[in-house]
Amino acid sequence: DTPFRRSGANTHGGQQPQKHYGVTSPISLAYPKESDHIYTQKLIEAMKPFGVFEDEDEQNHRLAVLGKLNALVKEWIAEISEEKDIPPSAIGSVGGKIFTFGSYRLGVHTKGADIDALCVAPRHVQREDFFQSFFEKLKKHEEIKDLLAVEDAFVPVIKFKFDGIEIDLLFARLALQSIPENLDLRGDSLLRNLDIRCIRSLNGCRVTDEILSLVPNKENFRLTLRAIKLWAKRRGIYSNMLGFLGGVSWAMLVARTCQLYPNAVAATLVHKFFLVFSKWEWPNAVLLKQPEESNLNLPVWDPRVNPSDRYHLMPIITPAYPQQNSTYNVSTSTRTIMSEEFKTGLSVTDEILRGKAEWPKLFEPPRFFQKYKHYIVLAASASTEENHLEWIGLVESKIRVLIGNLERNEYITLAHVNPQSFPGLKENRTENEFVSMWFIGIIFKKAENAESVNIDLTQDIQAFTDTVYRQANNVSMLKEGMKIEATHVKKRQLHEYLPPDVLQKKKKVRAEKKSVLDSSRDTDCGTPFSSPTPVNRPVPLLTSCGPDVLPVAHTAIPLLFQVLTYVSSPPSIISSPKTTGPLFDSPPVPRTSCPGTEQQGMSIPVIGTSENTCASLSCLKKMFPFFISLTHFFFLSSEPMAPPPVLAAQLSPGSTIPTMLGRNMPHATSPSSKALLANGPSSTDSINSSAPKRPCSPSPDSSPKRLKGPDKVRPPA
Repeated sequence: DTPFRRSGANTHGGQQPQKHYGVTSPISLAYPKESDHIYTQKLIEAMKPFGVFEDEDEQNHRLAVLGKLNALVKEWIAEISEEKDIPPSAIGSVGGKIFTFGSYRLGVHTKGADIDALCVAPRHVQREDFFQSFFEKLKKHEEIKDLLAVEDAFVPVIKFKFDGIEIDLLFARLALQSIPENLDLRGDSLLRNLDIRCIRSLNGCRVTDEILSLVPNKENFRLTLRAIKLWAKRRGIYSNMLGFLGGVSWAMLVARTCQLYPNAVAATLVHKFFLVFSKWEWPNAVLLKQPEESNLNLPVWDPRVNPSDRYHLMPIITPAYPQQNSTYNVSTSTRTIMSEEFKTGLSVTDEILRGKAEWPKLFEPPRFFQKYKHYIVLAASASTEENHLEWIGLVESKIRVLIGNLERNEYITLAHVNPQSFPGLKENRTENEFVSMWFIGIIFKKAENAESVNIDLTQDIQAFTDTVYRQANNVSMLKEGMKIEATHVKKRQLHEYLPPDVLQKKKKVRAEKKSVLDSSRDTDCGTPFSSPTPVNRPVPLLTSCGPDVLPVAHTAIPLLFQVLTYVSSPPSIISSPKTTGPLFDSPPVPRTSCPGTEQQGMSIPVIGTSENTCASLSCLKKMFPFFISLTHFFFLSSEPMAPPPVLAAQLSPGSTIPTMLGRNMPHATSPSSKALLANGPSSTDSINSSAPKRPCSPSPDSSPKRLKGPDKVRPPA
């Protein structure tokens, strides 16, 4: 049933014209040269050290485990049938079957990878039976360990290890009296009269089988997909949950490349993959075949009908009915990051195919912890290991909410989350505390010759934590000791959170072009840019001090108020305002050495970093005579002075993130800010107001558990 048209061009050796795959004609029907086969063999050798290929013994072990599981399912369905008074003559034929999908079904699973599987049962077996009696049957099996049921997930699943093999098992009940051994799940008629959870569970198998049927050469497809998946994981852009692409999306992009170059071998296809998608004009959708009409009235991706589908940024559409966008989680930041990676991949493969580089260069990891000047450290902690596993699953599933919040801040250009989580350092946690941390690189908008303003991240962070705690309460997961911590740090402070081997720079690093993503400048002071330009509007309180004092005074006033606070309060109030509430409860940042006195005029300092306090005191020491007269004037003045914006802003209860960042940004009322705020708030809005949210399709809540393996495709809400 593969759709195709005949093509009369580029036949090879008098052969008949090839089948036409996909929604367009191929770009090239060229056959491989001898050099292409050599490059492909070199690609295989380069991938072997990463464990992407299983040996024969491991393959046989997986087959044996799946055989045992299939027999267990048949045995259970027969027992359920007997309990439900199915005639004994029919019990022997009711059947039941295990289907695989995802990376294992595609034939691209790696060593130690889990298996995504689906239990298909006849109509008299209910989902409640699967999560009760079958769960109990699995619990009694001696070869099954780490059993966990996630019944309330978007795609309900039972997770376990069977003789050392991790398995994620879904359930679907078909409207059939029995399940035949030769059942083909691709038939749309099977979806009739099914509930939405069964349709979602079936979708993984149906999509996987369709992808395999829509590629010209399965072996070339598999080897190319192995290479692209390894590249994506190594480059930190493999995660559907965090807004990048998951396994099924990468498979569809590779399948589309194979359709466009049907006779190419893997080395060529990897290069063409980067060529095609570095030039792809998003949000034009990637389709493997024309969507088919059906009278089942299930919701499908169609921007002509569904307004919310028009706002998807990087649509990759599944080929099986009901067609869905597998990349609805992609955000502006993640699409920007992936687009740059496509271009980098094209440049590297160009070098490889010209003989100027080798394949291992393609799989070199990015220098994430050297790439950005600013990071947000997001830590999830719990008091027991079991609670911690539950908690980090929920927190990770919601990180894309935080990324979306940060993106909508008018002063943030990009928010880049590293998909890899890291355990908390022993010195930063208590003995009985389990901590996982994620790092988000931040780029702020660059503005020349602008006033210093404060960027308030309080609302962005609190909206995220509210979402996490609300979800935890909804599923009765929240337990004592579960906390979220958020802290803003500079690149030079990362050593306080990560071990040296993670941050270690290569001794010999080839001179690289500066990333197009990061155009901000770095300085050694406590703020990202150099000192602000003097404010020119009149300040009645200080006019008697003389014009030469004004440039200094606008730096001194915030420092004065911070020092006054420091004198009257314990240092911990400045370094990390916190409460005992559940929001943002983080450990204090370790003190660092006080920077030198070369900082000659800081902009408003970042609250919560010890070096800023040191720098403030250093600056104050030089300006002590001025402060004496200023404080005398301040306390004798008949009109009280309003505190500077940093101190006037009300932090949310329990916030530990330094949410006010001193930045050289255009003031909301200044003429220079018109271009920046063209699509944002009016000039009378507060400088800390978030930019209006862009219209977007609402994402359904994720499962509080992370589903391993290739992402389970879910339709948008």
